[in-house]
Amino acid sequence: MGSSMTTVLELRQRGYDCVHLRDRDLIKLPDPKIVDLAIEEGRAVLTFDLDFGALMAKFGTNSPSVILFRLRDQSPASVNSKLLAVVRDCVEALISGSLIVVDDSGYRIRRLPIQPPR
Repeated sequence: MGSSMTTVLELRQRGYDCVHLRDRDLIKLPDPKIVDLAIEEGRAVLTFDLDFGALMAKFGTNSPSVILFRLRDQSPASVNSKLLAVVRDCVEALISGSLIVVDDSGYRIRRLPIQPPR
């Protein structure tokens, strides 16, 4: 969601199997359906959409992993360098199910399922 095709191409060049919603003409797919598709295909979701944190709490599942970007500079160059660090450093967290929030100072990992506020 909101990720540049440049980022997708960078990941593909590095050997990652990734799909942009645009590749499948699903750019307007509702967020819950994106989660369903990611679960079905065993993928992580890359997004700038802050609603995904709440959505993952609502779903209460341990997948899919979500990488949520909260960057001032959202250019592909900035996103790609931070994303590649997350993918390199967080393999276990991504496999086991996590919400990873990437900001200008680094990243934070929150394991799934997220417990909704009481």
